[in-house]
Amino acid sequence: MELRLNEIQQQIVDSIDRIVDRAGGTAHLVKVVDESGFDRAMFDELAQAGFLGLALDLSPLDATIATERLAYHGAYVPMGATALVYPMVTGKAAAGPVALAPGDDGAIFRYGQNAKHILIDDGDEALLLDVADGDVTVVDNDRAGTPLARLAGNAKGRATSLGAGSGDKLRQWWRLAIAAEAAGTVRGALKLTARYLTDRIQFGRPLATFQTLQHRMSHIAVQSEGAYWLAMEAAARPDSPSHAAIAATRAIMAARLAFRETHQMHGAMGFTREYPLHLWSMKLPALQQELGGATGHARAVTAERWAA
Repeated sequence: MELRLNEIQQQIVDSIDRIVDRAGGTAHLVKVVDESGFDRAMFDELAQAGFLGLALDLSPLDATIATERLAYHGAYVPMGATALVYPMVTGKAAAGPVALAPGDDGAIFRYGQNAKHILIDDGDEALLLDVADGDVTVVDNDRAGTPLARLAGNAKGRATSLGAGSGDKLRQWWRLAIAAEAAGTVRGALKLTARYLTDRIQFGRPLATFQTLQHRMSHIAVQSEGAYWLAMEAAARPDSPSHAAIAATRAIMAARLAFRETHQMHGAMGFTREYPLHLWSMKLPALQQELGGATGHARAVTAERWAA
């Protein structure tokens, strides 16, 4: 099995790295979170560079790689929903940002107020809503992470059904998007924590030299790598919904561990807005709730395997 990126995939990663660097890195992300939680300028640059059509122009794997890499950098753009889920469910590239919403009345979802399209999980069917004024209600999240919203009024009633069975397809690709974003976010938080432990001196030596912390960091690293490669495998197996569910299950388990451990290992520093850990860590609680969280993903694996 080839476990290296091919030339085109490496170019995707390198291009994303350059876009993030041009935007201003961590300082830019802090400003985005303080202002809106959605990086419109970065999203527009990604769209102009052709990233929104990766799943159709190249493959779902390439779109998954881009989703994971942006999450690794802490970018605040709905890459998974827009570049992976939407094209694989609808068969066409999105014309703007996409949000993914549960069908339950009053359910909260990410990026709703920024979306041009919203895909709604309505059981057997997926619904597509082209967003108009008044379709979403903003939910205050204290600007700690991504923007949150609810569907308002009769918005769901205006949505178009994508046909019987489209709900299963939506949930498969949504789970892969969750897995990719969670894996990248955990890797980004791990990198920041490793740097902190290396720089922070305690009892005359770096925290990174303490064996207990090394073991804890190793545990996160193993979980992170497992989540990453399961997401890549699921993307390479588009006909296997169970692989997407397995990847999402592992990624959310890694997210739980990383959220707890990275904050603890930063001590009080990790709980301040002045330090950038929240740019990664505060995304993880929302990801842990989508599609029923780890329990929902695990049940989907069981249902797929039992049906087989």
